[in-house]
Formats: sequence, C-alpha cells, structure tokens
Amino acid sequence: MARRYPELSPDLITFIEEQKMFFVGTAANDGTINVSPKGFDSLRVLSPNRIVWLNITGSGNETAAHLAQNSRMTIMFCAFDGNPKILRLYGQAKAIHKRDPEWDEMEALFTPHPTARQYVDFNFDLAQTSCGFGVPLYDFREERDNMPKWIASKGKEPIENYWRDRNQVSLDGLPTHILDE
Repeated sequence: MARRYPELSPDLITFIEEQKMFFVGTAANDGTINVSPKGFDSLRVLSPNRIVWLNITGSGNETAAHLAQNSRMTIMFCAFDGNPKILRLYGQAKAIHKRDPEWDEMEALFTPHPTARQYVDFNFDLAQTSCGFGVPLYDFREERDNMPKWIASKGKEPIENYWRDRNQVSLDGLPTHILDE
C-alpha cells in the first residue's frame, strides 16, 4: 500500500543512500516527457526536503531544457535487492549551470567530474512509498567503465564541443542553456 510523507525520514534517507541508481522524470509544458536513469556517485540528500544531483554529460540534455520551462520533477528510487520498496519524490527543481552563483557550492558536494554540465537542485514536498513487489531482484556488480574511457579519449575542449553539438536543444527543440553566457 502506498504511503505519503511531507518529507524524508531518516530511514528513507538511508534507503536513498543505499541505491546505486535512480530515475528522473521531467516534462516541458508540451512535447516529449523524459525519464532518465542516473548512476555513479551523483546524488546528495541535503535535508528532508532537498536533494542535489550532478548531471553529467549524456547523449541528450532533456532535463535542463524541461526545467528551463517547467520546474516540475519526479525522482524515483526502487530497491533491486533486499526488501522491496519504491520511493517517489515530487517537487520543483532548478538546473544550475557553471555561470550560476550556486555552482561552487554544489560542486563542493561532489568529487569533481570532468563532464559536469549541471547540478539539479530539487526541493520536494511529497514523498511516496509503495510496495515494489513487481520490481525484480538484481545484483549490482560494478559501475560501467564506458564513461571514464570516453572522457579520457576527449579532453576538456572536445567535451564542450560535444555539448555544443548534442546538448544545446531538447528532442522538441527547447534550449538547454548549457553554453549561455
């Protein structure tokens, strides 16, 4: 049975910290709805109603484009091992870019990542748990090594070129503001 909470309890924070992956859902006012899996050590719980996550370079940049138009976001965690549980957080988010004054504060929360393109500051007022009985059991083996290999093959300037070529607009043509001055 689903249960609703106005904030995260210590047990729910522990649950989040134990997860190796989470999913982010966003949508602009119109157009494509996006759900993205996120991994690595890219999420921090700052308070019972605030999470920050590091958005590293990917093939698209839908989240930033959507948040520029509509700040609604859902984050979902689900247990792939141990006791079944799904946790969804509903709230409002803001993409923080390198030019924003909050960048240094966010960057200090994480190990520096050469492809950090945004931090997402997420404030939520509803946490909902559900059973997760339908989520299959999986065993975590290790992080993939594709990203570090890709980064090593690029260097700083080509990553910014990649952003210019592939991360400036969403699937629906909305600007991501990644390279705005």
